[in-house]
Amino acid sequence: MKIRFCGATKEVTGSCHLVILEDGFKILLDCGLFQGDNDDELNRIWLFKPGEIGAVVLSHAHIDHCGRLPKLAKDGFEGNIYCTHATRDLSAIMLMDSAKIQENDAEYENKKNTKSGKKQVQPLYTLKDAGRVMKNFVSFNYNRWFRIHETVEVLFKDAGHILGAASVTLRIREGKRMVMLGFTADIGRPDRPILKNPEPMLPVDFLICESTYGDRLHEEGPAEEQHFLRIIHETCVKKKGKLIIPAFSVGRTQEIVYMLDQAENKKILPKVKVYVDSPLAVNATNVFLEHPECFDQELHEYLLFDKNPFGFNGLHYIKSVEESKALNGSDEPCIIISASGMANAGRVRHHLANNIEDPKNTILIVGYCTPNTPGGMLRNGIPEIKFFGESKKVNARVELMDSFSAHGDQKEMLQFIRNQLPSVERTFLVHGDDRVLPVWRSVLQENGFQQVTVPSLGQELDITQP
Repeated sequence: MKIRFCGATKEVTGSCHLVILEDGFKILLDCGLFQGDNDDELNRIWLFKPGEIGAVVLSHAHIDHCGRLPKLAKDGFEGNIYCTHATRDLSAIMLMDSAKIQENDAEYENKKNTKSGKKQVQPLYTLKDAGRVMKNFVSFNYNRWFRIHETVEVLFKDAGHILGAASVTLRIREGKRMVMLGFTADIGRPDRPILKNPEPMLPVDFLICESTYGDRLHEEGPAEEQHFLRIIHETCVKKKGKLIIPAFSVGRTQEIVYMLDQAENKKILPKVKVYVDSPLAVNATNVFLEHPECFDQELHEYLLFDKNPFGFNGLHYIKSVEESKALNGSDEPCIIISASGMANAGRVRHHLANNIEDPKNTILIVGYCTPNTPGGMLRNGIPEIKFFGESKKVNARVELMDSFSAHGDQKEMLQFIRNQLPSVERTFLVHGDDRVLPVWRSVLQENGFQQVTVPSLGQELDITQP
């Protein structure tokens, strides 16, 4: 059995790992979009032939894990895409939104290219492609083995990352041996709002493990709420400014809104308007409400008290472009939650461009951002940044709150995979950048993991050969 690492190698986007069985059957674990300013070329090439892929096993609906599925089908893939029920529902809206962005970006580039005489570009995929690929989706519950090939069974367990997210275990028969291959995908966090805690995976022989926060620990819960409320008070009440939060539409936005909802019910939220400016976030929130089977006990109990944990007086969901533009022309103190989380796409770029030079405003970064994205640059303290070709001085305060991250930190990830120690022969680290990977690798080795490999893009390894 071989694994070819086709994405999220020494970086955190583009999750895509090809498993090649002895009989030639090929399984793709995730098929995500590379997300960075210069990643268009990476998104247009394959390190395999799409038509030769027998099946895709999708861990969850974040676009860096599912975002190239429409192109995969467009380029020849005809098999099934296996995932959980909630992942299927979220993928439907995520991929349609992504396709719209692809079409809009291509239209924008082509307007410029027409003036300069450059070649016209084609979108990575279209709305039609995104709609067509949904016919390939087949969904299953957690904790149910199902067969995808005569020698392969799959098990999803709740990863506690976003709604419907799963770790993946493949039970593969090779000759007389039964090989267990595990893919953590994105490891969630215990004791976080909304979702259940991550469930440990079954013991495996080979493990593909994420690394995002392998070099750090997150802020604790009680301190998190105090920190968040302090930022709101200082920005919106004291300085009469805007608090702008770039946040992914799925998961991060709902968690922030839920925390605000709780603060409102406790009467500790300042009287300030809150805007969720993302049509995708509105649709995603509706999907959340349709999947209470994914909620933790705390939220089930909260629902007895508050039937809508994602809505309260003062909260406004915005869909229209006109309403979004009106926010930029308004001087009212407010909180604006808008996608994307890395600030490299979506409406949040306009809010940042219009407000980043005003020192009374605050930009709150609530999770990991790839270094070359606007969010990553702001995290790293850049003094000046470009939006829509125009340089802007970063006069607004930039605050970081990684505790909102849906990714487990070093301690949480180690706890999640600790049960693999007696069985795992090799561990492959993906979904982490060059700064984090050496640290996380050392931590694993210090805790008893023997063979820990950091693969490169395109590297193929025969894992079952001695």
